[in-house]
This record gives sequence, C-alpha cells and structure tokens, in this order.
Amino acid sequence: MKQKKKVVLIMTDTQRKDMLGCYGNKDMKTPCLDKLAAEGVRFENAYTCQPVCGPARSALFTGTYPHSNGSWGNSMALGDNVKTVGQRLADNGIHCAYMGKWHLDGGDYFGFGRCPEGWDENYWYDMKCYLDELSEKDRVRSRNARTNEDDLDESFLYGHRVSNKAIDFLDKHGDEDFLLVVSYDEPHHPFLCPRRFIDMYKGYEFKKDPSIWDRLDDKPVHHKAWSGDSFKNDKDSVKLDSYAYFLACNSYVDYEIGRVVEAIEKNAPDTLVIYTTDHGDMMNSHSISGKGPAMYQEIINIPFIVKCPGLAPSGTASESLLSHIDVVPTIMDYMGIDIPKILEGKSNLEVLRNPGSSANNEIFVEFGRYEIDHDGFGGFQPIRCCRDSRYKLVINLLTTDELYDLKEDPYEMKNLIDSEDHEKTRNSLHDRILDWMNTTRDPFRGYYWERRPWRKDARDATWPYTGMTRQRENEEYEPRQLDYSTGLEITEAHRRK
Repeated sequence: MKQKKKVVLIMTDTQRKDMLGCYGNKDMKTPCLDKLAAEGVRFENAYTCQPVCGPARSALFTGTYPHSNGSWGNSMALGDNVKTVGQRLADNGIHCAYMGKWHLDGGDYFGFGRCPEGWDENYWYDMKCYLDELSEKDRVRSRNARTNEDDLDESFLYGHRVSNKAIDFLDKHGDEDFLLVVSYDEPHHPFLCPRRFIDMYKGYEFKKDPSIWDRLDDKPVHHKAWSGDSFKNDKDSVKLDSYAYFLACNSYVDYEIGRVVEAIEKNAPDTLVIYTTDHGDMMNSHSISGKGPAMYQEIINIPFIVKCPGLAPSGTASESLLSHIDVVPTIMDYMGIDIPKILEGKSNLEVLRNPGSSANNEIFVEFGRYEIDHDGFGGFQPIRCCRDSRYKLVINLLTTDELYDLKEDPYEMKNLIDSEDHEKTRNSLHDRILDWMNTTRDPFRGYYWERRPWRKDARDATWPYTGMTRQRENEEYEPRQLDYSTGLEITEAHRRK
C-alpha cells in the first residue's frame, strides 16, 4: 500500500529567532518548539521573502514572490490568476485545510471570513470567523492588550480556537493524504494570553546586543525617519523592559503549538512538520521598532524547524541558506507532484535529508509597501536584497544602499556600500539582483536599479533596457501564451524582443 503523504505547516506572526530557546536564548520559555528542534532540523539561515505579514504569507503559500503574485503590501489581494498551494494540492487529490490568520484576500487585518478555493470550508477559520463568534464587547476586549489584566481563560483566545480546529482535523483525518496549515496570529499585538505566561516575564529585560548602539550614521535616510529621535538616545541607558506581554504571548503560542504537535504524534506520527514565522521584530535594534522597509537580520532571518521521521535527521542544525519561496515546491515534491514552471523557488527535500548540503547560493528578499490602507509606515519603499553565504546587499531605490559583511559584522553596524575593497563582491551581488528581477518578471524592474551611484560600469539608461520579453508559464491553469508578432504559441517564454 502506498504510504500516505501528510504535511503540517505551523506558523506564527512576528517571532525573532532569539525568541526561541533552541536558537540560543535560554531566557525564552519555548519548550514545545525546543523539543521539535531536538527531534528535527533547526535551520540557522532561513529567510522571509518580505518582512511584513501579508506579503510574507503570499510567498509562503504561493511559491511566487510578492512582486509576482500581487500581494506586495498588506491589504493587497493575490492576483486572480495566482494559485495557492491549497489549490494546487487539492487539484491533485490532497485534502487541504487552513485555520488561522490568512491576510491575503485584500481585506482588512481580519479578512472576509470566506474560504478560498482549494481549502476545506469546514475548517476555514480566519480572524473574521473568530470575531463573528464574539459579542461587540468581547470584540473590543480581544483587540486591547490591557485585557491581559484580567486572568484570561484559554477558551477566549484566538490561538486556542485555532489549535482546537487543528486538533479536530487531525483526529478525524489523520489517516489521509493531507496538508494542514495552522497559522497563529500570536505573538503579534495585542499579545493576549493567560496570566501564567505573563508571570513568567514580570520585570524581565530583554538582552541588548551591539545593534542597539547603532546611531544610523552611515545608514539610509528612511531608517532615520523610521527611528524618529530614537537614534539620538543614550544607548547605555536604554532598557528593553517593555516587552513582557510580547514575550509572554510568545510562550503562550509555544504552548498552543505543543497541543497541535501532540495531536500529530497521536494521529499522524509520520507527518512532515514545518514550523516558521512570517518575520521578526526590530525591538529597538538599529534604533527602530516593529517591522518594515529594512533588511536587517532581526526581521528577515526567521526561525525554521522541520521534523519528519525517516526523512530529516533528528537533533541537527543546518547553516544552509533557505527561503520561504522554496516551501511550496518542497511540499509538492514531497507529495510526489510535479513542480510547476511558474513557481519561483525550488524543492529543498535533499537539504532536509542532508542538512549539511547547500540549498541555495543566495536568497532574495524584497519590500514594496507596509500596507495600502495606511499613509504612514514609510509609504512606498521599493527595496531588493540579495544575501549569499557571507555578504548582504540591499538596494533602496529611493534612498541609499547598504552592504554588510555578516561574518565580520554580524550585527550590521558598518555599511560597506562605498568600500573599494568590496567592489567586486558588491557588484556580483548587484548583478544577481538584476538577473533575479528580470527572470521573475518583476514589474518594477528597469535601468534605474542598475544605475546606482557606486556602480561605475553601469550601462547608460536606454528605453529597451535588456531588450527581452518575458511571458508567464502557468499552463496547469492557463493556455500557453501567444507571441505578439505571430499570434502563435510561444516557443520560448523568455526571448529577445
């Protein structure tokens, strides 16, 4: 009998690597995720595709970058012709269920409460579904961090109800081929959790690292605008003691994840379990807070843990470069389904089997806009970033650029963008960004990304730029596209115009 293929993808919202004990911060009380790491592979160099909630999810659940799928800012829906992993797997006979934060329907923070194509509507449970269960009074309470002053019962919390849905699915469908996505809003604001978790962090001060002392002297001007006056503060006296609720909620969501993992072990112990988050939080590193138009490690280098008995060796750590863009093709490969041409990542199954092998020579991260509903958060900030095994180049189209040596300067304190000693490295990373933008049909691509002040050999600005035409290949769902010049089917998707 053919072995059933089962995948559970668990994700949180706003979780730095150093908010997990297994990533080295022993002050963090995350026993369930620490156990998952001990029984699987912990990846040190995994990256989101954009450090904002919606766009990060758009890449994670479609296998295409935000600039390709249309969701390059919060409250911007996926394109009508963009297929999620749920749609692709359901069309191949896989039972797919999703409960938790979605953020991809173009609605507000909570969503529309409507189940998208491909997912089991009996289990669909986005944040609008949760709010619909509450009275008006409790809706307001559910959005206020001060509600933590009550001794909250777990049954009130969104995370608990998401876990309940996941456990029910595993109890009833654990013997099927399935993809189950469990997407927590926690530990994102409003940080609600039972008091026992808050008590764990009373009076706790998060440890400072050297990035706290960054005064942004050689950094882009939009970082200073984001910082306000924070970069002028006396850094010696700065205390990271205002995160008690955030860290308490972090331990709470670990507890909820533990409930789901326990149900996996009971009902489907041979499941491929993937845990990650959408992005981190600056927490005053580099004199800024939250997440947004920056490519610092604190918000783009995210936790990523995989457990799969018989596939991923337990208790191992990997330095391989991983990207969320590779999650969909990896799941499809694991399920034995052909990987579509339109996907922009690749399968990492071999790296799961052999964590010492290399997944990617480089990874790419981008930024467009924080949220279309808001005038603030920096507005439109087009950014493209490439990171290889040592260096990171950040092209901030509207301001100035950045280059960091992550081996010699892991806290990204010194911007090397104008260093003549690093010209060859910088230009090589730059060429890779330009090639990536072209091959992924980035709608924002053009000569202006090449003509940076430090790029001495940049080509002159020309209207045709590369002279290439690049068309979509989404032939599982669309006819093959036609050549403008002949009206016949294209023979090559990428060709000289």
